[in-house]
Amino acid sequence: MALLRGVWGVLSALGKSGADLCAGCGSRLRSPLSFANVRRWFSSNFIGYPKKPMTSYVRFSKEQLPIFKAQNPDAKNSELIKKIAELWRELPDAEKKMYEDAYRTDWQAYKEEINRIKEQLTPSQLVSLEKEIMQKRLKKKALIKKRVKLKTINESWKNLSSSQKQVYIQLAKDDKVRYYNEMKSWEEQMVEVGRDDLVRRSVKYTAK
Repeated sequence: MALLRGVWGVLSALGKSGADLCAGCGSRLRSPLSFANVRRWFSSNFIGYPKKPMTSYVRFSKEQLPIFKAQNPDAKNSELIKKIAELWRELPDAEKKMYEDAYRTDWQAYKEEINRIKEQLTPSQLVSLEKEIMQKRLKKKALIKKRVKLKTINESWKNLSSSQKQVYIQLAKDDKVRYYNEMKSWEEQMVEVGRDDLVRRSVKYTAK
């Protein structure tokens, strides 16, 4: 799950090609390396504010995923991610180091760009920006937590027996009937007080 989020969390396309750096990489790599131009990392929320660079593994995954997908069009993304993770683990240290070095270089450029931007902001602008960044991080963290929780609930549901599931299915049916009756009663009251505009279009009641 974390690996899948990491791959699909990469929002910006890779730019400058690094094919020349890949000479002699061997047959393990299925496509040439490509390294991002740090000037292209711009957030859609903050004008001119750079995005964090991709980690070495995420960069590798982003390059390999389209290739694996073309070779296995019917495979699920989760299956492809597992294969890419295995390929990454088997990658020789010398080849893996190229991705790690690229990440360190990009990270240094990212920090320098951040410092340059912060120097141009007023104290109030800096506070507002940091607050907005923090809110964005908290929102992302909450979303990830929600996905993990939903996954856990889904797994728990799958492990229930048919008889256990039937209890919840019946409760859902009862809730549906209760909702229908309450809605019907409320809409009839709206019609009586002349608020037909609040009644669902597919339902018509006659005032008593």
